Amino acid sequence: MKTEDTMEIEIVVHSSDETIALGEAVGKSLKPGSIIALRGDLGAGKTVLVKGIARALGIEDDPVSPTFVIMNAYEGAMPLYHFDLYRVSGADELYGIGFEEFLFGKGVSAVEWAERIEAELPEYTINIEIAIPEAGGGVSETTRNIRIKGKEEWVSSFRNTAERASRTSTK
Repeated sequence: MKTEDTMEIEIVVHSSDETIALGEAVGKSLKPGSIIALRGDLGAGKTVLVKGIARALGIEDDPVSPTFVIMNAYEGAMPLYHFDLYRVSGADELYGIGFEEFLFGKGVSAVEWAERIEAELPEYTINIEIAIPEAGGGVSETTRNIRIKGKEEWVSSFRNTAERASRTSTK
């Protein structure tokens, strides 16, 4: 789907390893100041995708969901600020901790449960929705439908990076 200068693609992954690999492709397409808004049910794989992004940024630690601390910061080629807003009711709760310094900083921000601060996210945010398909018809427990939407220029660049990565990994 395409509207104005945004573009959307859908990708199906069949395992956690494929989700991590997709995260790596996303991470390789990011630049300082990038914001990734992650949406999906509990257990959909948002943190798994962030692990791949972290690998692409040269981060050695495996990110864990920061549900109780709201944000974890990781150092790599670019800093990664991993937010989990599951327990946050809105942006007002975040201003007291200075979240905007990180969200709009020089690193990459990955925001789980981003719908909680929808109005605060800039138009250049990369939106990733992870859905768990209904069981049956040969769909495994680890299959996920992933929709990526963002500025057309970024999505096109990401698609090229992802296609090159998948050709390389199958050789």
